[in-house]
Amino acid sequence: MNSYEWICGTRRFRTGNKTLTMGILNATPDSFSDGGRHPTPEAALARALEMAEEGADVIDVGGESTRPGAKGVSAEEEIDRVVPIIRALRARSDVAISIDTMKAETARAALKAGANIVNDVSALSDPEMPSAVVRSGAGLVLMHMRGNPRTMQDDPRYADVIEEVGSFLSERISLAESFGIPREHVVVDPGIGFGKTLEHNLALLRSIPELERRCARPVLIGASRKRIVGRLTGRERPGDRLAGSLGIAAWAAAAGAHILRVHDVIETCDVCRIVDSLGSLGCNNGGT
Repeated sequence: MNSYEWICGTRRFRTGNKTLTMGILNATPDSFSDGGRHPTPEAALARALEMAEEGADVIDVGGESTRPGAKGVSAEEEIDRVVPIIRALRARSDVAISIDTMKAETARAALKAGANIVNDVSALSDPEMPSAVVRSGAGLVLMHMRGNPRTMQDDPRYADVIEEVGSFLSERISLAESFGIPREHVVVDPGIGFGKTLEHNLALLRSIPELERRCARPVLIGASRKRIVGRLTGRERPGDRLAGSLGIAAWAAAAGAHILRVHDVIETCDVCRIVDSLGSLGCNNGGT
């Protein structure tokens, strides 16, 4: 695994020797796996603190579901869901906080409340997003998605999914740089499950080293409890997909992914410690 510095405001991560873990905290009623599980800011704060204690390097707070077919919410509603959580978490912990949003208005409010990173699944589709990131000096995750959450799984097709996703992410890095966002602030995410079939997702997981080479930035993988796990294991309920999710986490870490976005933090951290330790002993990790 290659080493990079990821600058997120006043926070700096050195990727390479340790696979970073981003814990998912959905403040939504309709997310595919844990929607409605944290109905109050107090419940969400308790889970965030628990994930930080379990070893999460970043807590990713989201107030709008991006599951297939999900309907959007207003920036005002999204802000009402996430800002109290972020403000309370920042008051209690110095863990890095990410805001999972496509809206610049939400990003600005979250960054003001104490977030360090913008996780933008639409990769700067909001024309105001670059200025929000530049002004704060935040870290930025750029993800590939075909279409939008409402339409992304409507017969997604690619001539060459690796080429198209790699080209898109490279172009988005260049776009971010053109707005004044330094490359050192950017991480890329191929968007497992976002406008892809099972075969597309498997191809992207196999191509983690190639995506890193093309983008020359850390790669984030988010496959936790997703449909790909259910398809491969036969587990219909997202809550039954722990073992399969850990299997993909182990593969991704060994293949060179730098960051894993997950629901099950303590178990994933254990997997990453094993994979990272084996890699440091000179075993082939698939990424070098």
